[in-house]
Amino acid sequence: MLNEAMLNRLSASRIDVHLMRIAIVFIFLMFGMAKFALYEAEGVARTAEHYWLFAWMYPIWGVQGASNAIGTVELTTGALIALGAVSPRAGLVGGLMGMATFLVTLSFSFGADLWEEGYGFPFMGRSAQFLFKDAGLFALCLALTLDGVRRLSSRQVEPG
Repeated sequence: MLNEAMLNRLSASRIDVHLMRIAIVFIFLMFGMAKFALYEAEGVARTAEHYWLFAWMYPIWGVQGASNAIGTVELTTGALIALGAVSPRAGLVGGLMGMATFLVTLSFSFGADLWEEGYGFPFMGRSAQFLFKDAGLFALCLALTLDGVRRLSSRQVEPG
């Protein structure tokens, strides 16, 4: 059983923030790298090429080029969040980019068939399963963004 002293030590160590950072960096790394694979590019295209935010990329760069661009943004986001461990500013920017990423994917739910035939409410179809997890990932990026803000604010208050 954890006693109060142990809980205070864990809280002071900020292990929670470090674990959140590691988890979201892993997610951005894995999903970002996957965008460079043909199977993922084609899978993303089924949704993204008809979405106003991404549709312009497909005629210009094609399926793989558009997916590569998305993957590059995801890898950059993950790298900035990782750098947030040593640079509050990088962590803040990465957290904001992560929030934007998950707001975009959550916005797909406004036109998606979330309750597919054969499932029915409240049982989620594939689209809902894919999209709803992003609410938690958005919250995780928000927490890391706020961590960057707090760390930047504390630097400005400190003398020197």
